[in-house]
Amino acid sequence: MANSSSVSEFLLLAFADTRELQLLHFGLFLGIYLAALLGNGLILTAVACDHRLHTPMYFFLLNLALLDVGSISTTLPKAMANALWDTRAISYQGCAAQVFLFVFLMSAEYSLLTIMSYDRYVAICKPLHYGSLVGSRACAQMAAAAWGSGFLNAVLHTATTFSLPLCQGNAVEQFFCEIPQILKLSCSDAYLRELGALVCSVSLFFGCFIFIVLSYVLIFRAELRMPSEKGRHKAFSTCLPHLAVVSLFVSTALFAYLKPPSISSPSLDPLVAVLYSVVPPAVNPLIYSMRNKELKQALWKLMTRCVSEATRCICSAHSL
Repeated sequence: MANSSSVSEFLLLAFADTRELQLLHFGLFLGIYLAALLGNGLILTAVACDHRLHTPMYFFLLNLALLDVGSISTTLPKAMANALWDTRAISYQGCAAQVFLFVFLMSAEYSLLTIMSYDRYVAICKPLHYGSLVGSRACAQMAAAAWGSGFLNAVLHTATTFSLPLCQGNAVEQFFCEIPQILKLSCSDAYLRELGALVCSVSLFFGCFIFIVLSYVLIFRAELRMPSEKGRHKAFSTCLPHLAVVSLFVSTALFAYLKPPSISSPSLDPLVAVLYSVVPPAVNPLIYSMRNKELKQALWKLMTRCVSEATRCICSAHSL
């Protein structure tokens, strides 16, 4: 019988046994990772450099892009390295760090999505009070609360999970260190210690979910009452990207953690994990830029400036 003190490393799930498929998975993950870094990096740069985007909505979008970059960087690089070097090992400390960072960033992102729904509610339902309710100081405090709540949630779950004795080996049936998979390695009754932390997290999750739903019920009711068709279109354009991001995040996470055990399988679980941990950070920049005219203009201006600067440098090099 082994316990956590005797486990020096964990073995992550390998996506494939053959070398060709391992390299294929590496190339696929690398493409997704670079796309996520590029998309979120462009949003970060555009919001930071364009003064027209220095508003509460884009301030929260900047924080969301930071969290997306962090969350996908927590899981994919290690999975890519394992596929490239044909290994499954991750150290005990590395696994604990991965759990902490993943829970921290995903919890903070969900809290931030809740705050963003409040921002859209105030902007559409209480436009005259928007400046006082969502000022620069309030934005900073709400963003700090989102990051702080994620940090506390991560400390709670990481400390609880890695204090459990492990009696079922060290093979994690997932491509990254995920709490439910680690709990399967614990002794029969030890996982009950995690229930208290789990109840707190679930209560917070559903509290935020109800807040988001109520916010959008009030938002859509207010939009339908607008006399101007142009005003309704503008309101829908600012809300639909956020609603799409929330729907993608919540639906994939709920399916991952609440799916019945009868449909759980070694082939399905990694696919579901990819859907909620990899796809949203890669797709969010595309969702936000598709229907956002201001952001598209800022991105186009940024790319035009980069191309012109690159052309100028090339011309200068040739002249020398």
